[in-house]
Amino acid sequence: MSELWESMGPELWPAFWVTLQLTFFSAIGSLVWGIILAGMRVSPVPVMRGFATVYVNVFRNTPLTLIILFCAIGLSYNLGVTFSSTLKTNNFWLAVVGFIAYTATFVCETLRSGFNTVPLGQAEAARSLGLSFTQVFGVIVLPQALRSVIGPLGSVLIALTKNTTIASAIGVAEASLLMKTEIETYSDQLFLIFGIIAVGFMIITLTEGFIFGWLAKRLAVKR
Repeated sequence: MSELWESMGPELWPAFWVTLQLTFFSAIGSLVWGIILAGMRVSPVPVMRGFATVYVNVFRNTPLTLIILFCAIGLSYNLGVTFSSTLKTNNFWLAVVGFIAYTATFVCETLRSGFNTVPLGQAEAARSLGLSFTQVFGVIVLPQALRSVIGPLGSVLIALTKNTTIASAIGVAEASLLMKTEIETYSDQLFLIFGIIAVGFMIITLTEGFIFGWLAKRLAVKR
């Protein structure tokens, strides 16, 4: 036990810090791209609707592991897309790109369900005043939809946090990669290692759930 903690203890915070960074940057990017996709899904322009529909259906139904590997191999090695000259940093950002491409589809569908909570008369009244689709979407519909789906978006964030473990497939030094490394050395303490990593993820996800639960009650749209 003492040998395991001496080996694993100092690496726990750096590993979970990478997990938190992956979650943070991927969440911001997914929210932005997800809002754009949601706007395209309800756009009056057929080409935009078609693109968003195909994109969401393809990426949402593709295993995340394949998307992450495609970003690492397809984008980096075949297409030469790089974010840094350092392999470690480059793989980190390639993983973020993969998480954004995947998670944004769930953000998009969550927002689309939120659009249904906005009374249709509000959009019609805005259009009768001469507002464009972009203005109606950004000023009238989106703010109310966001407030109505804060809880479900919290669930998407929690799923994203757990999905960050897949980044270890391309060598990103987050919590699950630390777990694999320690298991190789201390295979006789398998359940203890699993337990330590699981508790770390529980602390993160329970905190996220509490924050989003509080925000959902605080910012709920009063009808």
